Amino acid sequence: MNVLLMNCSPVRDGATAEIIHTVHSFLGMACKVRSICIDDYDIKFCKGCRSCHKTARCVQDDDMIKIMAEFAWADTIVCVSPSYWADVPGQFKAFIDRCTPWCNTHEPHAVIGGAVNIGRKTGYTIALRTGPNMKECKRIIESIEHFYGHLEIQPGGSLGLCSVEYKEAVEARKDEIRDFCRKILQG
Repeated sequence: MNVLLMNCSPVRDGATAEIIHTVHSFLGMACKVRSICIDDYDIKFCKGCRSCHKTARCVQDDDMIKIMAEFAWADTIVCVSPSYWADVPGQFKAFIDRCTPWCNTHEPHAVIGGAVNIGRKTGYTIALRTGPNMKECKRIIESIEHFYGHLEIQPGGSLGLCSVEYKEAVEARKDEIRDFCRKILQG
């Protein structure tokens, strides 16, 4: 199984990155795993021109194709997102907006990895936040699962982690994260 881990945070070495590292270490024993960070890519904002609704391509030239090549490689995608004002970070939201060429709500639309892959990819979500209320984690999970649905990636499960502000807090949550990884392996 090819697994893509996506750090949806612009912080390359914080709590989200520590969770990515934990998941990578566990899943890497049984799978081919790649990790990417949203902040390592140049992603322009969607212009709302709707050209992609007619052409299945964006008029802009940036790193979107590089990220979508990683999505095409993966059988399983795990997005790990912190809460920024009760939702995904703006950098990740800009990425989601730019995925419109692959969105199944218009024809023609591009398909990640070609037509043979429709519905064959599974997406998992890990949401984290600094406060104790799970409601924000659920909102992030819903946003990402909605995104998966429009790309015909089947949601496979989610994990919400509250009271995680700094990477040091991840240590106490590693058993939960490993249990979630076992679910990913079971598919």
